[in-house]
Amino acid sequence: MKTAFEPFNLGGTRLANRIAMAPMTRSRAYGEGASPTASTATYYGQRAGAGLIITEGIQPSIVGQGYPDTPGLHSARQVAAWRKVTDTVHREGGVVFAQLMHTGRIGHPSLLPDGLIPVAPSPVAANGQVFTHQGPKDMVAPEELTQTGIHRTIADYADAARKAIAAGFDGVEVHGANGYLIHQFLAPNTNRRTDAWGGGTEARIRFAVEVTTAVADAIGPHRTGIRLSPGNPYNDIAEDNLEETYGAIVERLAPLGLAYLHLMEGPDRDLTLRLRKDWPTAFILNPFTHPSPTGPDALTLIEDGTADLISFGAMFLANPDLPRRLQQGGPFNTLDQATLYGGDDRGYTDYPALPAA
Repeated sequence: MKTAFEPFNLGGTRLANRIAMAPMTRSRAYGEGASPTASTATYYGQRAGAGLIITEGIQPSIVGQGYPDTPGLHSARQVAAWRKVTDTVHREGGVVFAQLMHTGRIGHPSLLPDGLIPVAPSPVAANGQVFTHQGPKDMVAPEELTQTGIHRTIADYADAARKAIAAGFDGVEVHGANGYLIHQFLAPNTNRRTDAWGGGTEARIRFAVEVTTAVADAIGPHRTGIRLSPGNPYNDIAEDNLEETYGAIVERLAPLGLAYLHLMEGPDRDLTLRLRKDWPTAFILNPFTHPSPTGPDALTLIEDGTADLISFGAMFLANPDLPRRLQQGGPFNTLDQATLYGGDDRGYTDYPALPAA
């Protein structure tokens, strides 16, 4: 029987275990030009016991930023700063992928320079507010991407992936989930186009497929993963025909030989099992446990073959040595919700690890 604590071969990269750290926004990129800091290196280094670390969302372009103090990977300064993070993780024996996250319509012009406004497949504002340095603000109608803008955005993803490898990352995860740009192309309520990028299923999945293909071409499919969240209503997303849409994405991406599919599961376990069956390489699952965070019981999903790896979010924030704690059955630190986003090192690098054996 497989267990979470045995090694795993991820596209030719050996993982020490089958426990992944899920990507989680922390809004602490206080370095010059939206760069990570020495505290970022400490934070990820502390969690290098994960079989795989997937970083917080990193914007592949300036206009891809939707929250305050999130990091980028579109400048030489950012590459140099991320190199210090990856060097720290590797010294601790870890493996780390950069998650590329373009937020699309989720954001606000006050977060962007030079008069830029958020972009999206269609000029449909999200219902809700986003936090800015001036406090919460209503989200605005985004600028609809032109054909040229779409191709430029795809190129931005590929360029950021190359920069990720230059910065020492072991690979890249394309963020196609949670209501951000790629998910906005997938969902009918945010993609109202009638050209080759919207309308029917094949047109709506085209952007996701072309971005992922461009990244795989740039750095190799064995270094490329994608995250999807079928039916997730986060960020004012409304989807139907999930089996058709996500079955089509899997069918189109499967031949590429990507390193993995990372599924943020909804309540439909049958859909999960179908995608698992049709996906030819590693299957990482962030299981549906709402309203509770993913907990130790999720490891049974590795034992029964539902997933190859399980990703943990909140538990990894509060427990930097989470794999060790899971293996011995705890104890587990309590997460401080008040320090999740922004602030100093409190609630970031100060959660204690277990004493050395």
